[in-house]
Amino acid sequence: MHIERSNRILKELKALGADQLLITDPMSIYYLTDAYVQPFERFFGLLLRSDGQHILFLNRLFFVPQETGTEKVWYSDTDPVMEIVARYLDAAKPLAVDKDLKARHLLPLMESHAAAGFLNGSLAVDRTRGIKDAEEQKKMIAASLINDAAMARFKTLVHEGVTEQEIAAQMLDIYRELGADGYSFTPLVAFGANAADPHHEPDNTIVKPGDCVLFDVGCIKDGYCSDMTRTFFFREASDHCRHIYNIVRRANEAAEALIRPGVQLSELDAAARDLITAEGYGPQFNHRLGHFIGLSEHEFGDVSSASDWQAEPGMIFSIEPGIYLSGDTGVRLEDLVLVTEDGVQILNRYPHELEIIDG
Repeated sequence: MHIERSNRILKELKALGADQLLITDPMSIYYLTDAYVQPFERFFGLLLRSDGQHILFLNRLFFVPQETGTEKVWYSDTDPVMEIVARYLDAAKPLAVDKDLKARHLLPLMESHAAAGFLNGSLAVDRTRGIKDAEEQKKMIAASLINDAAMARFKTLVHEGVTEQEIAAQMLDIYRELGADGYSFTPLVAFGANAADPHHEPDNTIVKPGDCVLFDVGCIKDGYCSDMTRTFFFREASDHCRHIYNIVRRANEAAEALIRPGVQLSELDAAARDLITAEGYGPQFNHRLGHFIGLSEHEFGDVSSASDWQAEPGMIFSIEPGIYLSGDTGVRLEDLVLVTEDGVQILNRYPHELEIIDG
């Protein structure tokens, strides 16, 4: 059990007015216990209690490490699992639950009055996971360094006659050669007008001179994710494309320059968005500036106009402005950033300068 992490969650939970929390998100349970289970339809839960007597509920089909730092309560497919869970709850106190708890598990607890009310405790977990500890920071830095090296390799795959799919098919082997464990998400490869779709999936489009070549890629190393986007140009870049690229680069760097503890995350979004809007492309920047990342490629928390969070040391999120011109081209420039005690560490070292791929 990661005691420091669980204590941080319990501190957040106390502020919400609860002493017990039932967590069912498998990744959050892994974050606390190092036990990962994909339960599918079966119940898998971790009960955090303010007295420190934490309990892991497991189906007998699940395999977990010998030591989880918790009491283990096992059940079989024919057992009344939620009745078992209810025995370990303090019925005189409210129970906080996370957003992943299925209704078919929550309703029996409510109907049996297993707790003195129920409340959403997700924020206690989400805010804690949003602040990476030293161990997590080290792993995410390592994953991003692999991503930097991979990007340098990926651009060499671009040549006359190659398709998006042909490049994407080679990426996993490159990641593994560089020490990654796999993808953090399916790679995005987009040529030319395809890059105007922020979530374009690689297809049989063949690269042409003058096309942008957009790579949005990430890998997993020791359980932690990386994510980076770079936009290149094949053989040449028109003045129009260079202009768009430089706007996006300026937006990225303007936001990153503001990052420090205490800054509103909404201010970062505004810095990039206002610059792009002033250049006349506000409607073509049609997504938030960034997302949180860690054990999952997208974690709770974002960098957007709607965010009410302030930057805190240990937060890791993306900064990824873009301009998407339908039927024409698209440019995105994405880094992961770590908020430090006095500023920011940019986790991606791959350059921001516009690059021409000769192929």
